Amino acid sequence: MTVLEDVARMRLISQRLIQPLNTPTDVVRHMTCTQGQDLPGSTCSIALRTTSRSLAEVHEAYNQGLIVRSWPMRGTLFAVAAEDLGWMLEFTAPKIIHSTKRRREQLGLDDPQIELAEAIAREALESGPLTRAELMHEWTKGGHNIDGGRGYHSIFLLAVKNVICLGPFQGKEQCFVLSQDWINPQRALGAEETVREWLTRYIVSHGPVPLADFLWWTKLLKRDIADIAGTLRDEFETFTVNGREHWVWPQVLDEYADLRRKTTAPMLLPGFDEIVLGYGDRSAVATKGQEKQIVPGSNGVFRPTIVQAGKALGTWKKPTHKNAPVSVTPFADALPAAIVNALPALTQALPK
Repeated sequence: MTVLEDVARMRLISQRLIQPLNTPTDVVRHMTCTQGQDLPGSTCSIALRTTSRSLAEVHEAYNQGLIVRSWPMRGTLFAVAAEDLGWMLEFTAPKIIHSTKRRREQLGLDDPQIELAEAIAREALESGPLTRAELMHEWTKGGHNIDGGRGYHSIFLLAVKNVICLGPFQGKEQCFVLSQDWINPQRALGAEETVREWLTRYIVSHGPVPLADFLWWTKLLKRDIADIAGTLRDEFETFTVNGREHWVWPQVLDEYADLRRKTTAPMLLPGFDEIVLGYGDRSAVATKGQEKQIVPGSNGVFRPTIVQAGKALGTWKKPTHKNAPVSVTPFADALPAAIVNALPALTQALPK
């Protein structure tokens, strides 16, 4: 019988934390969308799933235009494979633009203002990538008002329209580029193909998972996936845990017997990692009380976690001294001695 602990352990396998992939692009393509709000944390999450565990390789993938960051779903920043951004936004942009209409009205961003912002951005970015501050400067110089949140919302709207995205680095800062110039080619998928591919890749990379979590993850509707889920059922295995049907890629079940022991090894995950944020129902990784400690004050800022067998044991902070281990705040009274002893090695193994 499969229980919630098995779900938590299998997710480590699906998310390639047990069997890492060769390159950052492989990881991002496999994950389909990887949380990107916190750039250092996102970069670390991607690197953790590669054989080299190199932050520099992740930056290089951005610099080469292989992966980008943008707002393909939920009004949230994600890292995606460059060729996937177009078909995602083609499907989600109309709904996102409609849902944010009131906010634009509150900000006074009418159609002429938005058209001006786009025209200025296109002309400025033709000369090359710009940092956020540089893009804001161009808008101010061109007469587009960026005060009171207008600048951020203008960036967000142009990204949702697939005019701009975040690509190469300038020092530690990621720069904006024109999507049409930076991403070649962009895949084109029809609506049914989009939902089929997105759902398939989510289950493969995040399973075992209830379909309700995919709807939460993408903000698609039941009617969007109803027919397609039926046609996909034969491609996946399903089982029920705590009264909920979970879908999983058969290969994960095949690998689980051999890899289960490896899931017991503790690991340090950055904040906003998909093991925590990739699911609407997070009971496999943390209780409701523990989740409040991961996101204190429900302020949307997710702390890094230490995880064993897919379960979060506490949160951690970077060491204050160069050779010191991370500082852990356990959910229980104390961490097991074996994990405390492992902290120096786990700290040294974090991507660099």
